[in-house]
Amino acid sequence: MNNISQNIRHEGRTHDEKNVAKIPTKDIVCTGMFAAVLAILSQISVPIPTGVPVTMQTFAVALIGFILAWKLGAASTLIYILLGAVGVPVFTGFKGGAQVLVNYTGGFIWGFVIMVILCGIATTQTNKFIAALLSMAGLAVCHLFGVIQFMLVMNRGFMESFLLASAPYIIKDIISVVLAYIIGSQIRKRLLKAGLL
Repeated sequence: MNNISQNIRHEGRTHDEKNVAKIPTKDIVCTGMFAAVLAILSQISVPIPTGVPVTMQTFAVALIGFILAWKLGAASTLIYILLGAVGVPVFTGFKGGAQVLVNYTGGFIWGFVIMVILCGIATTQTNKFIAALLSMAGLAVCHLFGVIQFMLVMNRGFMESFLLASAPYIIKDIISVVLAYIIGSQIRKRLLKAGLL
């Protein structure tokens, strides 16, 4: 009986070890590296009177999606958010802590997850129109999350929140996504060719 129990435990460990081994080292490295890229680009910010700073985060999130595709892109973005949530100063202005995720700009950070997924799906599309549509949909969802949380935290109306938290950044963010697509698709091709993705 003891031998049977030991065999079952051994087989269970072997099965678990095989599942862990299925995650390639290059995927772990890529997700960690691009989480760091997002953290670095988050520190490039320009404060403006609305209280929501102009940052490079939108560019970084789109770039991650276009390079890593949706699965690794989402993993990388979630790592960034989790690091920030536990207090690592990775958010804009070298801020960290869960309070950043629930303040008036936190909705944009939650929206990054949907945005990176849609940009990641876009990078696998051969039809450029569909790719553009998915990318812009990701940006729109990100802004929507940002506006809704701004509205709730600041106790403002939806339109006022949109004008303060979203409208001043739309053109800049559209340009950021387009540039991220141009740069990211080229980087992705080179990484795929080198066998790093």
